Amino acid sequence: MVPTPVRLNADPRFTGRGVTIAFLDSGFYPHADLIEPENRILAYHDLARERPLLNPEDKVQSWQWHGTQTSVAAAGNGWLSDGVYRGLASDAQAVLVKASRRGRVSEQNIARGIEWVIENRERYNIRILNISLGGDQDVACSRSIIGQAAEEAISQGVVVVAAAGNSGAEGKRSIPPANSPSVITVGGYDDKNDLDPTTIDLYHSSFGPTADGTVKPELIAPAIWVAAPILPGTPLYDRATTLSRLWAAPDYELTKLATELSVKAEIPIKVLRNGTAAIRAFVDSVLTEQKIIAAHYQHVDGTSFAAPIVASIVAQMIEANPALTPAMIKKILISTADRIAHAPVVRQGYGVVDARQALSLAQDKTLQWESIGCGPPRIENGKVLFFFSDDKATSVSLAGDFNGWNPNENKLERDEHGFWRATLSAPPAGVYQYKFIVDSQRWIEDPNNEMKAPDNYGGLNSVITIK
Repeated sequence: MVPTPVRLNADPRFTGRGVTIAFLDSGFYPHADLIEPENRILAYHDLARERPLLNPEDKVQSWQWHGTQTSVAAAGNGWLSDGVYRGLASDAQAVLVKASRRGRVSEQNIARGIEWVIENRERYNIRILNISLGGDQDVACSRSIIGQAAEEAISQGVVVVAAAGNSGAEGKRSIPPANSPSVITVGGYDDKNDLDPTTIDLYHSSFGPTADGTVKPELIAPAIWVAAPILPGTPLYDRATTLSRLWAAPDYELTKLATELSVKAEIPIKVLRNGTAAIRAFVDSVLTEQKIIAAHYQHVDGTSFAAPIVASIVAQMIEANPALTPAMIKKILISTADRIAHAPVVRQGYGVVDARQALSLAQDKTLQWESIGCGPPRIENGKVLFFFSDDKATSVSLAGDFNGWNPNENKLERDEHGFWRATLSAPPAGVYQYKFIVDSQRWIEDPNNEMKAPDNYGGLNSVITIK
């Protein structure tokens, strides 16, 4: 099992030190990877008031597993694996917000959880909020209490990262808060747990245009073969510990040890009778079936775990440059992502997150908004101003509904700062799609405009509304 930092080629010098990540989830357990050798859980808040304290001595509940795994995937230090299965933000502090009532999560509680984070952001220095939960349906942000809360959190300086969802195979789109325009929505990819980049394929993440006209997700991250803790105190935990012990046993001890542990390991009598080879095969098959990768860990899948991986990259970025704003962080992440060439753009956004490149750009203390993009088109005095940034481009033009998609009609000019600009007379009121053409060859959507629509060729057009 290749650890997440290795898979992402992450810079080990940055571990989220001094950064607080809030996790809004169904429930949590105070896992050793978060509280040893020192407790990095700054606060725990239960919106349902079912469990006012996070006590490892209390009876474990099934709904605690999801939040435990998302928080450890991002900020765990691998305490139970000698540091092997650690998150990229292994020194970050955590704030845990439980949104469920006996495992059921309501839209009201998701919104209340975000509001609690906003109210307590300065108290705990919360810079990032990870949400691997969602509301009921895709509705416009203005009609969603979750979406409005998420947008408010971002306006208050909190980077909100949300899981896209796992219903892409059913043709479903992301739901609040993942469909909110300013949220960093994370889909998934499957690299087969292999460092060969040619093996990467898409996960079945939810995707597509939202009710607001944005296209989600913006990024994709590992959504399968992600190492996460097994919830202590559960039957799976006991069985995993036992099976791991058998797997590590030498052949000359295996039959005797398997007989002693047969009840805990649930080994059939006929397997015991068939000797060492049969026992070894049984143990291997159960470990694979149960996705157990070590005594205390299993591999998990879903965009629920892709999102906290991106949240942990954001923590590295903020550690490197605390002056970064949510908008700048999002721009850096999408500008450094790398698309999978053989996969539809609408399903992957700007592509595979690049942890090292994003961190490298974040470390530039002179970073200004213009260095990562000039902003979306804007209307001034009856004119539409378009902006584009590409230091390597020798020519840039504009094609869209407003000029009959003629790539030769509207050319952008490079200004004294090296940015490409064009000014057009505003067309009649309506919704218009467009693209930039770089060096007369590359047709690309506007990286600074969140509003997009499928172009019916596997890519995206940018969208501007003239009122």
